[in-house]
Amino acid sequence: MKLDAETLAKIAHLSRLEIDEKETDKMLRDMSSMLTFVDKLNEVNTDGIEPLTTMSHEINAMREDVVKQDLTHSEVLQNAPKKDTTFFRVTKVLE
Repeated sequence: MKLDAETLAKIAHLSRLEIDEKETDKMLRDMSSMLTFVDKLNEVNTDGIEPLTTMSHEINAMREDVVKQDLTHSEVLQNAPKKDTTFFRVTKVLE
């Protein structure tokens, strides 16, 4: 796939990149080469192939949740760095 200077300028603007006039020809060649390589992937037959969702073959070790103790509302509030009588106090985020 070929790229023209106008498309390259638009891509550079959208990416917030500054491309020097001296680098334009090299950048056009490099990007066209990359797009040609990626376009070759459309030729690969992927019928019957499941989409890849992860690059790892490891499986998560899941465990059952176990309740170790039931805490009351006041016991939970004891661990809070800042608290009101019944609520956690947090710093203001919105004005």
